[in-house]
Amino acid sequence: MRNDASLGSIPRHVAVIMDGNGRWAKQRGLPRTQGHMEGLKRAEEIAQYAGEIGVEVLTLFTFSTENWSRPREEISVLMNLLAGVLSQKGQKFKKGNIRFQTIGRTDRIPEPILKAIETTKQETASCTGLILNLAFNYGGRLEILDAVKKIATQAQSGKITAEQIDEALISRALYTEGLPDPDLLIRTSGEKRISNFLLWQLAYAEFYFSDKFWPDFSPADFDCAIQDFQTRERRYGSVAG
Repeated sequence: MRNDASLGSIPRHVAVIMDGNGRWAKQRGLPRTQGHMEGLKRAEEIAQYAGEIGVEVLTLFTFSTENWSRPREEISVLMNLLAGVLSQKGQKFKKGNIRFQTIGRTDRIPEPILKAIETTKQETASCTGLILNLAFNYGGRLEILDAVKKIATQAQSGKITAEQIDEALISRALYTEGLPDPDLLIRTSGEKRISNFLLWQLAYAEFYFSDKFWPDFSPADFDCAIQDFQTRERRYGSVAG
């Protein structure tokens, strides 16, 4: 399966809200944790395909700051699943030329998870293909809050003046510094909201909503989202040419 790039350009950065793991499992009489396991498998498949067709950055909303309110057992399973995946897939990412990174706060994350994340980052640091970017312990409002504090500290120390604060400076203060803003946001499970995800960065992104739960969202479905994106005219507020 290959995307027909003749229809239009491949988005540089695709962001995904991987929604519906729990409901997928419930429909099948399975524990929610089984849905998360299937969801991780799908994430790996989508990442591989995204790299094959030329996507530069794939950002996956993996764990939000609000997810800490979920049952402790479910959180523990999620953490262990991620640690297991990273320990097993780090070398595979490297062979696939996939560079791994994360965005979000590091507080509250168990030390073994932080260690697995850092190890995978180091293993793939020299890769030049797809950037697989996990939004982990991430919240869009907290990201903006952290950026404001960072800029305020720079201003207080005299490194910058108020007149120097512009959109570019704010973008550099965000967790996504150095990455292009998403061109396309995909959300699965039929929900049509962005749920505190990349609030600044999604200003001009195209949105694609799928009724499928994330464990059912295949590379072919990802391809459909790309093709839908390629049919759209992105005007950024200007008049169509």
